[in-house]
Amino acid sequence: MKGHLPALLVAVVIPWCMAYTVSPSTTALNQIAAIIGWSTLVLAGLRLRGGQRTNTHASSSSKELLAALAAMAALGLVALPALVSWLQGRQSGSIIASAVSCVACAALVFKAGTHQSALQPPGGLMPSLFFAILVGSLASALVALVQVFASSWPDGSWVAQSSVAGRAVGNLRQANHLSSLLLWGALAVIGLREISFQSWTVGEVHRGHKPLDQPQRSILAVQPVLSALALALMVFGVVLTASRTGMVGVGLLCLWGIADRRLSRGSRWMLLATPVVYAAAWWGMAWWAQAPEHVFGGQQRMAEGDISGSRFRIWADTLQLIAAHPWAGVGWGNFNFAWSLTPFPNRHSAFFDHTHNLPLQLAVELGVPMALLICGLLLWALWRAWTNALRAEPVASAAGRCAVMMILLIGLHSLLEYPLWYSYFLLPTAFVWGFALGLPVAQHTNGEVSTAADSPTTQNASLIARPPAKFRSGMGAWLMAMTGALCMAGAVYSVFDYLRVAEIFASRAGAAPLEQRIASGKRSVFFAHHAHYAAATVSDTPGQEMASFDAATHHLLDTRLMMAWAQAFAEVGDLERARYLAERLREFRNPASADFFAECDRAREAGLPVAQWPFQCQPPSRALSWQDFLPETRARQAGQ
Repeated sequence: MKGHLPALLVAVVIPWCMAYTVSPSTTALNQIAAIIGWSTLVLAGLRLRGGQRTNTHASSSSKELLAALAAMAALGLVALPALVSWLQGRQSGSIIASAVSCVACAALVFKAGTHQSALQPPGGLMPSLFFAILVGSLASALVALVQVFASSWPDGSWVAQSSVAGRAVGNLRQANHLSSLLLWGALAVIGLREISFQSWTVGEVHRGHKPLDQPQRSILAVQPVLSALALALMVFGVVLTASRTGMVGVGLLCLWGIADRRLSRGSRWMLLATPVVYAAAWWGMAWWAQAPEHVFGGQQRMAEGDISGSRFRIWADTLQLIAAHPWAGVGWGNFNFAWSLTPFPNRHSAFFDHTHNLPLQLAVELGVPMALLICGLLLWALWRAWTNALRAEPVASAAGRCAVMMILLIGLHSLLEYPLWYSYFLLPTAFVWGFALGLPVAQHTNGEVSTAADSPTTQNASLIARPPAKFRSGMGAWLMAMTGALCMAGAVYSVFDYLRVAEIFASRAGAAPLEQRIASGKRSVFFAHHAHYAAATVSDTPGQEMASFDAATHHLLDTRLMMAWAQAFAEVGDLERARYLAERLREFRNPASADFFAECDRAREAGLPVAQWPFQCQPPSRALSWQDFLPETRARQAGQ
């Protein structure tokens, strides 16, 4: 497995730790790096010739195979509506290409995870994956320390600058993302410790309890101390993020220590101590912040009146949209579009492009029946992954249970945000999920499934005797190879594809005129919607850029885009839609729109009759809805 470690380090560490970024997206390069790394790992693990997957004393049950198919079906049910939306002309091709390619890569990585569980050593690639996660988490923890305690050091290229004083955001520039990867780092510590402990136990049984030599004793004496220090550093890093999601995640670690009696005593005590370490670190930071020029972002977070971070309000609005469109939803990728263009007088002033809750996101966009089906498939697959991990042999079981805990932690995050929209979280989750479902079930020679109470000698005999195995040979391997090669080629191409669009937002000396750069960006396969945003918002004649508005407004409607879109409708004589947009924009109370609405005050002070007021000062004379702004609706009404 050492041969796979470089690919895992590339797949995990670089996406998490790369601070260099280019507008318009702060995470595009990180996500591309994750796809390249995981595609490389899949291709490195394939063996296209010779040998079948062998498994002399273990097998996967039909339920696990069905659960794997259920998880794959859930991915397909997410991608299929996206393709339908594109075929119907409701979404920009670049948005669909980005989403569907990422889902396809996740399916590939998931499939690879299911096929590598029987590889030697026991636990497959998981020890190497845990090590890569630990390296990435330790590096991110160091970044967090710099951002809080040496805030003048970050340069934005090697260490990202925090947007909030006294709060760590990591090089991903999002505090909740940093907290989740640090919690994964804590799980990696436990995973490595448990695999090492169980492997040593297996070896002792196999050797007949041969006495330990001095180097072995030294390693076993030092490992608990290093593990405890690493785990404490991860928890301290979570405190520095001031993430409420991270705080709940620490509680989940403690619950695992309480519930899982198969963990070694040392690991359980470490997990049980995490809330104590968190509380002590929080108190220490609060004490430290009392000194002049010291700032702890957690104090500001706790002082906020809304403990949900405005999520309760967006969830309430989402439930209203679900009630209005319960069966088919508002359409794939249309949440921000429908929510921004639906009257919500008490809406939050921020522009939300997601519901910050995965089940609600599925329900509002795909409809309640589809959301229930997808969530049901995923929950069943998760349950089978856990039960499969419990029935596996000791070392594989330790790796499998840690893998399921990784899924649970990112699942918790997905109830409060949308981390699985980012490939650097989605792909590791897909891999460990596939790994847990692909674990072979330990069996006795008489066919009975072994349990934790079985004889260690009986359990470990098959564990040590199992020969190496390969992902798969034949047509399946060729299909995975072709898919992996396509994912890698697409990811490499997307770097150049993205840089072509980035030229629009960060011109260099000798660059082509803006109009040419925008025209070039519109031909981008994966990022054309950013070029359409630029075309729609910088044009002096926005009425001539209606096609760009149709593409850009389905990515994210913000103040600048809504003002330009309203002016475009007014320019082409569609005053009703222009007024409706202005009315929705007013609900956001965004300071950036102050000048846009200042004309209303000037018209009022000048004593002009209402009929002569600018369009943004007049309400629409007929009822409209967000569906009236869809391209097909406007085309149908124009043809009538």
